[in-house]
Amino acid sequence: MSLPDASVVKSYLLALQQQICDGLEVLDGKANFKADSWQREEGGGGQSRVLTQGQVFEQAGVNFSHVTGKSMPASATAHRPELAGRSFEAMGVSLVIHPKNPFVPTTHANVRFFIAHKAGHDPVWWFGGGFDLTPYYPFLEDVKQWHQSAFDICQPFGEHVYSKYKHWCDEYFFLPHRNETRGVGGIFFDDLNEAGFDKSFEFMRAVGSGFLPAYTPIVKNRAETPYNQQQRDFQLYRRGRYVEFNLVYDRGTLFGLQTGGRTESILMSMPPLVRWEYGYSPEPSSPEATLYQDYLKPRDWLNET
Repeated sequence: MSLPDASVVKSYLLALQQQICDGLEVLDGKANFKADSWQREEGGGGQSRVLTQGQVFEQAGVNFSHVTGKSMPASATAHRPELAGRSFEAMGVSLVIHPKNPFVPTTHANVRFFIAHKAGHDPVWWFGGGFDLTPYYPFLEDVKQWHQSAFDICQPFGEHVYSKYKHWCDEYFFLPHRNETRGVGGIFFDDLNEAGFDKSFEFMRAVGSGFLPAYTPIVKNRAETPYNQQQRDFQLYRRGRYVEFNLVYDRGTLFGLQTGGRTESILMSMPPLVRWEYGYSPEPSSPEATLYQDYLKPRDWLNET
């Protein structure tokens, strides 16, 4: 079995960050990313790139980080108790995109690599990542196209890979206190190492490089859809769900904060504007009600008519 090579993973991730930023700037057509490099006192650092007040994107953040530490945080050892007492190296690209237009979905993606060391023991390593879509005014054809892209990425790696990681995504991006999914899902994977380093890295690259081709057609189809203030208000209300998930449940947020990461970069996923409303309930038979009734629950998107 091939040994893990963190240097080739890092090279890919840096190139991926550049590729995604370049693609999003073309889609936006107005704003550019500003780069903000940072160092972490305990070890490592990264570069955050943020686009604000664009023509299409109200805010988009694409973050690269490569950090090291002497011990794994509680959020990691609770999930993987065998990591207790090990030093670690973690690197990844994570992004969140908050469009202006309520008809363009918010989206999130990340790909990451962890390796943990302990004297006298073999390293423990794995890949993780995925992407998911959070529409406010969903279109079934967009959701099907998104999941078809995820299926096509997974298919070369096994017949049941998509269904496994689609189910994992539905379970992970779920708000128990709201009893609803964060959006319409996608794919999510973690602890990937059983196929060996080369094959696992190949899958991580397929997911990372497949994100932008999956999202671009949706943006192009919806970015010029007319909208009104009521629809904008609903978008801001639903963004509150995004905040709730990221601050309460997201592993990446917890890992970053518990390892003394850079707060600005960790919380760049937060939307620039958001609102909460006490006791909100959508009007029956409205487009807003359709989101709740038909989309915020796991569905077999590719096989439904």
